Amino acid sequence: MNKEGILIVICGPSGVGKGTVCKEFLGKNRNIKLSVSATTRSPRIGEVDGVSYHFLETGQFEKMVENGEFIEYARVYENYYGTPKAEVLKNLHNGEDVLLEIDIQGAMQVKSSYPDAVFVFILPPSLGELRDRIVKRGSETEESLKLRFGSAYDEICKIENFDYFVVNDDIEKAVRQLDCIMMAEKSRVLRNKENILENFKEEI
Repeated sequence: MNKEGILIVICGPSGVGKGTVCKEFLGKNRNIKLSVSATTRSPRIGEVDGVSYHFLETGQFEKMVENGEFIEYARVYENYYGTPKAEVLKNLHNGEDVLLEIDIQGAMQVKSSYPDAVFVFILPPSLGELRDRIVKRGSETEESLKLRFGSAYDEICKIENFDYFVVNDDIEKAVRQLDCIMMAEKSRVLRNKENILENFKEEI
């Protein structure tokens, strides 16, 4: 009965494993589209334009900003990152669900424009576990670890802006929870009222 697709926004602190959760979730749900972000940074080894990111020149990106062609965007250090609007809206209007894996700042931009989206926050089992996961990467200094920790707690404090939370202590469990969230949202009366009434009216 759903005509419009659902926009699901997934966030969480760095190191929480949201990328892995999203990958497994999308692997089980081939009907959900992953939104491909745009960036002005250079491609890294193995990255493919249009698959990993849409790689744009700075001038092109800024022109798209002026034209309102992003759902959300931000400048991180010297590079821009953003979610192109046209592709997302096209999929949603075609009845396809779309997943955005973005940061808190981007999620809040999306919420201001698309309050009907579903916002999910991925939590670590504990900050100690989050620290262990980041340390295992082997790419952080003690100073950067402290900064990440402060940032992680600040992000967790914004959880009241989200609809659901998922604790990533087990990938399969986390994916099952996301499945349940999507099932619940697809059965939400406010999303389906017009379609339901229209279908039953045809039988009168």
